[in-house]
Amino acid sequence: MLQRSLPTLLRLAALIQRHPWLVAIFGFASGLASFLLVERQAQLASVLALVMLASWLWLALENLLRASIARWFGLKLPPPLLRYATQLIHQESLFFVLPFFFITTTWNSGQALFSALLGAAALVSIIDPLYYRWLAPRRWLFLAFHTLTLFAVLLTALPIILQLTTAQSYQLALAVAVLLSFPSLYGSINVAAWWRGLLLLGLTLALGASGWLARFWVPPATLWLTEVALSSEFDGYRRTPGKRVKQLDLEQLRRQGLYAYAAISAPRGLDERIYHVWLHEGKEVERIALTIHGGRKQGYRAWTRKQNFPTDALGRWQVQVVTEAGQMIGVLRFRVLAPTAAAPSTAPVTPTDAALEVDEPALPVQPKNQ
Repeated sequence: MLQRSLPTLLRLAALIQRHPWLVAIFGFASGLASFLLVERQAQLASVLALVMLASWLWLALENLLRASIARWFGLKLPPPLLRYATQLIHQESLFFVLPFFFITTTWNSGQALFSALLGAAALVSIIDPLYYRWLAPRRWLFLAFHTLTLFAVLLTALPIILQLTTAQSYQLALAVAVLLSFPSLYGSINVAAWWRGLLLLGLTLALGASGWLARFWVPPATLWLTEVALSSEFDGYRRTPGKRVKQLDLEQLRRQGLYAYAAISAPRGLDERIYHVWLHEGKEVERIALTIHGGRKQGYRAWTRKQNFPTDALGRWQVQVVTEAGQMIGVLRFRVLAPTAAAPSTAPVTPTDAALEVDEPALPVQPKNQ
């Protein structure tokens, strides 16, 4: 059967070689479709993600499967076919994950570097001179490329398939990436035998630690903001913020406090702990935990209200929305200005440090008396 299908596979490989952009378009379209289906709570998104992971299983076991096929069926798969299959999987995987990462990236942060790296890797995968003449001959670089791609696929697929939190997904994806880097590190170390194992262990641990510390620069692929706002007022009936503010004076801040509102979209069935981190001039002053539930198309609404501000509250403020692993979902910014009145306000300041609200079914609006 394999011998009969071999000509078809060779023709398919030749078609891919002539038109590599077709694979890229298909990968991007399937990724975009999966992203939209996740947003609409469709089970087909899990099927698409499983297909992507199945293709990676083939890639990881390529040498073993090739030897088994040759031993059992007496058929040697042509090297060009295997090269094109590997390139196809890279193209399909990278363009599959790009819609997820591009929509969840906070572009005015270090996350832009990671997403730009994925975009550059996707371009390399469809430009044959770069892929075959520059990337493939350098085995350590090729394996790093391979590991980065799988890392991005796992970050995207695990929350969808296994309903893992972003923290759990990041830990598992990082562990798999470190294990996959082992052959590349082993082949690049040319020292005495008794030093080799020690150096290999040290490099592996260093790679894992670096990946964990770099989590702040990696977008949470399946969590994104659908609406954000800063406001001095909040409508408790409709669960909506009042007039948006980007700056306010100190007396107004002390008198009314400030609401930070964010609606976060997540895959159906996913329960995720997130934090609103209030920072003043880059220094953290408050961290408030919230638990969100995935599946709501408009995003799960969560908000915090801060009323107790420090005496030196003037200047730049941020409210970062981050995951339990520290990955940033988004950021809200505002500035506190000096009061315009000459005399300080005598309005009392509420001693409550922070108040937390989470999403609930909207309450009916009470009718006015006629």
